[in-house]
Amino acid sequence: MVMLDTLANALTTIYNNEVRGNKEAIIMPASKLIANVLRIMQKEGYVGEFEYIDDGRWGKIRVRLLGRINKCGAIKPRVSVSYRDLLVLPEHLRRFLPSKDVGILIISTSQGLMTHKEAIQKRVGGIAIAYVY
Repeated sequence: MVMLDTLANALTTIYNNEVRGNKEAIIMPASKLIANVLRIMQKEGYVGEFEYIDDGRWGKIRVRLLGRINKCGAIKPRVSVSYRDLLVLPEHLRRFLPSKDVGILIISTSQGLMTHKEAIQKRVGGIAIAYVY
């Protein structure tokens, strides 16, 4: 079986475990992109600590859940956003967040992954890859 989008699979796993009320989620396979997205989610207070588990193949990530995620997922197709788009949040991006000040969009920029709020402060654009609220 071929896994095409590991980020979407990881965020779906986190969401499903969160809805079930589990205290932790196991994400496999692990990747640097998933780890960076989890760091952003941890910094924003959506997930607790996470650790990489080396199983000799692809690796796994164990994530401690805090019960603060209402919805999370990958944005498909990946949408290119400019700095001006982030200021206004057009309709194709606004539909991922319930309100203007609730939740975060995770943007992949030339300076690395960051939230849409950090991208506005740094005045950079990029590609929207995920949302969490």
